[in-house]
Amino acid sequence: MTSAPLPSMIDLTPLNETYRADPHVVLDDLRARCPVHRDEVSGSFIVSRYADVRAIVSDRGMWRDAIHAAETEVMQRQRMQQVDPSVPRTSLSSILTLDDPDHARIRQPLAQALYARVARCRPQVEAIVARALEGLQGQVDLMDRFCVPIPIDVIAVILGVDHDRLVEFRAWSEGVIQGLNPFRTQEQTQEMERASLALNGYFTETIAARRKAPRDDLISDMTRLQAEGVDLNDDELRINLSALLVGGNLTTTDLIGNAVRLLLLHPEELAKLRADPGIINGLVEEVLRYEPPVDITGRIASQPLEFGGCPVKAGQSLTVLLRAANRDPEVYEDPHRFNVTRKHRPHVAFGGGAHICIGAPLARLEAQVALVMLFDRFPGLKLAHPDTPPEWRRLPFFRGLERLDVIA
Repeated sequence: MTSAPLPSMIDLTPLNETYRADPHVVLDDLRARCPVHRDEVSGSFIVSRYADVRAIVSDRGMWRDAIHAAETEVMQRQRMQQVDPSVPRTSLSSILTLDDPDHARIRQPLAQALYARVARCRPQVEAIVARALEGLQGQVDLMDRFCVPIPIDVIAVILGVDHDRLVEFRAWSEGVIQGLNPFRTQEQTQEMERASLALNGYFTETIAARRKAPRDDLISDMTRLQAEGVDLNDDELRINLSALLVGGNLTTTDLIGNAVRLLLLHPEELAKLRADPGIINGLVEEVLRYEPPVDITGRIASQPLEFGGCPVKAGQSLTVLLRAANRDPEVYEDPHRFNVTRKHRPHVAFGGGAHICIGAPLARLEAQVALVMLFDRFPGLKLAHPDTPPEWRRLPFFRGLERLDVIA
């Protein structure tokens, strides 16, 4: 523990080289010294203790929409500056940042249709993983060849993307991910805008086509629900399909990549999986706890509250550090040990409450299938450069690898 100044929000991103190399050097100190503190740079309370984080994400009375933020909440108000007030909020924001009643109105039918698809898509996921494994030989970048294409191809199958559009779809998916980068360059912004425009056009075209001639896919499911009277317009459908694509692809890619790296660095834990593939569900949960793809989520207080002795006014922002909470020693014994047979304690890698990640069941399924099949196919898989520090991406508030060079 030190007497150094408490970190600002910018210090809790990969733009801070110390944090990028090992976030827990920063997070452990912050959680121990000041588990709730006000960061005036971002205009937010930063919360790092598991009990507080879980209470906040589980509180259905909290707001998500930045429209409710007080003028002092810098990051939240910056988001509002880019919004046209004449356009309905549901045409501009996905369920990630909507509040009830619109959040529940849109999420419920989308979740119903998505979860029904996930429940029966294991054979499709297995086929996609098998195809990705076919091309692996010798030294390869596993991120590029395996971890990135699997989630994109899976969601493409679920949405019903035609095979001859798959290359375009992958390119658009990569482009719109820049929407998650608050520090993107002008060039990255232009790339994002081009991809967003193309993707929006694709969904507009496909929604109309499925309405006329339904297929066995999620978009057809949603147009069928619309025809049956579900209160969901095409603008709302498009923006949420895009959000499902962006959020699910990036985080699932990182979940798989982080998992492979951890298992190769901890051969004793990998041996447990090889001895009993039935532990895969618990193994994926431990990866999510130990090295989650997402760093933070946020809420806005809808009424006066208090956390860690800090009074919070209505309209003030709370940024919760999911990564810090998942290694809180008050909750997890030996929290910095990667243990795939750890006794289960709920983690917060997917957030919680009404806004828990809608794609969590699909992410879990993809990771479970990909890891079992990868290590079954390549029992001798190893890191190509085990002594070289990993190349972590610089995308703020996410943690994933730029490259993962392995020898298959």
